[in-house]
Amino acid sequence: MKYLALSAITLALLTACGPKPDTAAAPAVAAAATPAATAVTYAVTNKGTVIDTYFETQVADPYRWLEDDRSAETGDWVKAQNKVTFDYLAQITYREQIKQRLTELWNYEKVGTPSTEGAYSYFSKNDGLQNQSVVYRQKAGAEAELFLDPNTFSADATTSLADLQFSDDGSIAAYAISEGGSDWRKVIVINAETKEKREAELVDVKFSGISWKGNEGFFYSSYDKPTGSELSAKTDQHKLYYHKLGTAQQDDPVLFGAVDAEKHRYVGGQVTEDGQYLIVTASNATSGNKLFIKDLTKADSPFVTVDAEGTADYQLVTSVGSKLYFETNLDAPNNRLVMIDATKPAKDQWVVIIPETKNVLSVSKGSGFLFANYMVDAVSKVQQFDLDGKLVRDILLPGVGSVGGFDGKAKDTVLYYSFTNYNTPGTSYAFNPQTGESTVYFKPAVKFNSDDYESKQVFYTSKDGTKVPMIITHKKGLQLDGTNPTMLYGYGGFNVSLTPRFSVSNLVWMEMGGIYAVPNLRGGGEYGKDWHNAGIQLKKQNVFDDFIAAGEYLVANKYTSNAKLAISGGSNGGLLVGAVMTQRPDLVQVALPAVGVLDMLRYHTFTAGAGWGYDYGTAEQSKEMFEYLKGYSPVHNVKQGVAYPATMVTTGDHDDRVVPAHSFKFAAELQAKAGGSNPQLIRIETNAGHGAGTPVSKTIEQAADAFGFTLHNMGVKALPAKM
Repeated sequence: MKYLALSAITLALLTACGPKPDTAAAPAVAAAATPAATAVTYAVTNKGTVIDTYFETQVADPYRWLEDDRSAETGDWVKAQNKVTFDYLAQITYREQIKQRLTELWNYEKVGTPSTEGAYSYFSKNDGLQNQSVVYRQKAGAEAELFLDPNTFSADATTSLADLQFSDDGSIAAYAISEGGSDWRKVIVINAETKEKREAELVDVKFSGISWKGNEGFFYSSYDKPTGSELSAKTDQHKLYYHKLGTAQQDDPVLFGAVDAEKHRYVGGQVTEDGQYLIVTASNATSGNKLFIKDLTKADSPFVTVDAEGTADYQLVTSVGSKLYFETNLDAPNNRLVMIDATKPAKDQWVVIIPETKNVLSVSKGSGFLFANYMVDAVSKVQQFDLDGKLVRDILLPGVGSVGGFDGKAKDTVLYYSFTNYNTPGTSYAFNPQTGESTVYFKPAVKFNSDDYESKQVFYTSKDGTKVPMIITHKKGLQLDGTNPTMLYGYGGFNVSLTPRFSVSNLVWMEMGGIYAVPNLRGGGEYGKDWHNAGIQLKKQNVFDDFIAAGEYLVANKYTSNAKLAISGGSNGGLLVGAVMTQRPDLVQVALPAVGVLDMLRYHTFTAGAGWGYDYGTAEQSKEMFEYLKGYSPVHNVKQGVAYPATMVTTGDHDDRVVPAHSFKFAAELQAKAGGSNPQLIRIETNAGHGAGTPVSKTIEQAADAFGFTLHNMGVKALPAKM
């Protein structure tokens, strides 16, 4: 069972809906002519005297002390900042109303698609407002029974289920948990039938899957525990271990990445479905990986190197004996599927099964077939192939949007997929691979009427003439008169594609008369590796220019105005927001940078941040790169006296992906230097990480606070009577 896949489907189904919204064309909110200023007295943030030297250039870092997440001073600062922020939010009269509406719409049943393990079918389910989804199982013809309830893992529901994998015969389960949102995991092994714990839990596991070798044990990955803070100290040597059931973790052998071998920041191991081969990928960046194969049927067999360069990406899709099917972008920026025979893996022996096309390819497998999911201007088109690459059929999809799934075992006779878009609640379908017929498996029982909303894809021109797509969604009948509150969301990095997905939060925003706009910026993967590479390192400014141009398009075409435009994004998207608001503070009224990479001179010194160098480059790389990074690094580009947008920085105190020091230092700079009356706040979620596993209750609170802050600073006096 692939719990992460189930979680992705569950997220796609988080499309809670409510009573039929008012579709009248009249203004949805009562707005003031200008935003109403709310006076803020900030907590005192002491300055230090740290100065770094890069290529003979001195750079001050006055808030370096905030990088120490274990110090009492940092803890006191967090408390003081949160008091200021929550005191401010408490003055927004309709904040509670937004929270109540989010809660109302979120409260519906969500069910994940099933996976057969042994004698049971396992699936995830959330009754509505459960903080964590629950795993159930059932035998054919029997009632479903509870298997794992992550809501019982901790008193405050901040410990989440991160992975769940079964041994070959389904008799043993290993599941990983995340505490407080941290990327560090614990792995618990249980008897699947009795649910009794079999042995001591594995600890300090990070950036790892769980891949079983038969019923004997499993492969997993981790780093040595770092010196200093486990939430911020650098981790740069990943290792692949094998855990044999019944043995102590300290005796687990290192299969790949030993101390005397070449270092890799990311190492992963995956066993083929038939158990014959172990596939190992190793890399030092988030783009490109080396590829190795080990024959598990032969004792002490060596690793066979397939690709030692690490410049292309490889992902195992399926296998038949020694025939291994890999999705790769080697010599194919939009991806292709190749078959590599493990007995003769030289590149000149590879067989192309599904060739590259003009559209980006992602391949899944199940029932002995291959499913090619093509991204066509950020929406899905799916074709079914046999294992020789012969087209079986074009799959008729429910509409224009995002599709995920078509993934299962070779023996499965039914496969499942999900469909969603910005104004359609996610629905899962059962698919018959022999006939090509789809039937609804689970459709949320909600009152939302997607016909009351519309999505439109436009193509606008960026600064250098590049055409960029953007999907704009809002109520039908909305007047494009420049007065509509608009949320412009972006990411633009790491080959990540933003495809249409429905969410409760977006629905509430649009119910309130808001417009939700998502451009597909360079740096993402919507048009393949070339689109990604057009927004990295010394071309990163292209991403910011694309986002700025999106905002200008929305204003020029009367969707909104500068006074009613907000920008938001998380992680790399937080960097996007931070860079754009410091480069063009006049463009927007509100900025919401979440868990952002905001100190571009030091990001690579924390946790696994050095692996992001492919996208960003590092300050030590060259003088040119240092100057380029310093030129847009949000922390280093806050200017004295500039009237920046109303800003609420958000982060989690347990974020060990993008450490909260980024957000701490950016907020401190804004509070010390910003001119004008717009508030510069930081909201720090305690006992929370980068976002995965966040309890539903906290997710609702965060969305209510963001929307309340945004509308308040756009001058909105009251919410619409009908929501």
